[in-house]
Amino acid sequence: MNGKPVYQVRVPAGEAYGRVEGPKGELGYYVISDGKPNPKRYHVRAPSFINLTGLEPMCVGRKIADVVAVAGSVDIVLGEVDR
Repeated sequence: MNGKPVYQVRVPAGEAYGRVEGPKGELGYYVISDGKPNPKRYHVRAPSFINLTGLEPMCVGRKIADVVAVAGSVDIVLGEVDR
């Protein structure tokens, strides 16, 4: 057999949440395992989704035209939000 050896990781059964600080905010991973090599379920929480929640308080009392500038200052990635 040529090539690199194949490693198979067995994750213990249970739930886990891990987070990593990135340049746009906290990136979260939630994994549910049943003890098999692949997770039963997983969810990735993107930082742009949680950063979008602060948009409303920043826009209160401003004009409609200011919303574009406020949204630009938050620097969200809308491709992350619609997952």
